[in-house]
Amino acid sequence: MFKSTYNRGFQLTFENGITVSVQFGTGNYCSRRSLAPEATLYNDLTNHTVESDTAEIAIWHKDSDNWFDFGYDQVKGWCTPNEVAMWITRAAIAEGIESLNKYKETDNTNS
Repeated sequence: MFKSTYNRGFQLTFENGITVSVQFGTGNYCSRRSLAPEATLYNDLTNHTVESDTAEIAIWHKDSDNWFDFGYDQVKGWCTPNEVAMWITRAAIAEGIESLNKYKETDNTNS
């Protein structure tokens, strides 16, 4: 399933029940974080594209309150497009949230 979130990001839910949220709007942990919300609201909602160099991600199981913990938080900020793609791939093939824990040690980037 695909879900858009007010032209600030999106969510993907895979057949395994895991959802990945990718957000890059004002206030998210991304390069657009410190932009004034009142100055960008109209632009974000009416333009065809919103751009950001980085994004924040969160991962959870759609049928529970079981969120993935990156080891320091349930949200991972300042992710590059390559990092986002890596986590989307990991979530798509995971057998469950717990199976993502093996990546905590190999992930050297923190928000």
